[in-house]
Amino acid sequence: MSYRADSCALAGKWNRRIWRRRAVKAALVAAIALGAASPCFADPEDTNPEASALDPDYAAGKKAIEAKNWNAAVKSLSSAALRSPDNADIQNYLGYAYRKTGKLDLAFKHYKRALTLNPRHRGAHEYIGEAYLIKGDLKSARKHLAALREICLLPCEELADLEREIAKYVNKSSARPAR
Repeated sequence: MSYRADSCALAGKWNRRIWRRRAVKAALVAAIALGAASPCFADPEDTNPEASALDPDYAAGKKAIEAKNWNAAVKSLSSAALRSPDNADIQNYLGYAYRKTGKLDLAFKHYKRALTLNPRHRGAHEYIGEAYLIKGDLKSARKHLAALREICLLPCEELADLEREIAKYVNKSSARPAR
C-alpha cells in the first residue's frame, strides 16, 4: 500500500469520527433544548394517559384537579383506585388532592403507594418532596430531590420544580428571626 492510500484511509476514518461526534453533540443539544423548553409549575401528569380514558372516575378526578375542586377529586379518584389499586398515577393524583386539602397523612400514604408501584415516578417524588417541606422535613425532601436527579438524566420539570420549592423553603427558613 502506498503512502497516499494510507493517508486517504486515515483521513476517511478521521472524517467519520468527526461527523459521528458532531451528530452525537447535535442530538444531545436538541434533547436538552426540548427538555428545557417544558414549562415549570408541574401539575400531576399521567405516565399512562390511556388509563384515564378507560375509567370515567379517573377522568372526573383529573378534571376536578384541573378545576381545583380537591374534595371532588378525592371522591372520584378514590372510586377509580378501588378498581385500579395498582395504578401509580391514580395514587399520585390522590396524594396531590389530599395534600391540597391539608390532609398530609393521607397524602403521604398515597405518594408512598405510588412510589412502591413505580419507584421512578417523577411526579410522586416531586409531590412527596413538597409535602415533606410543608411538614418541615427538609432532609426527606432532599432525599426525593436526589432521587429525581438520578431519574432525570436530562432536565425535567419535576426536578426543577422541587429544586425551586426547596430553595424557597431554605430562603424562608434562613430569613426567619431566631428566637
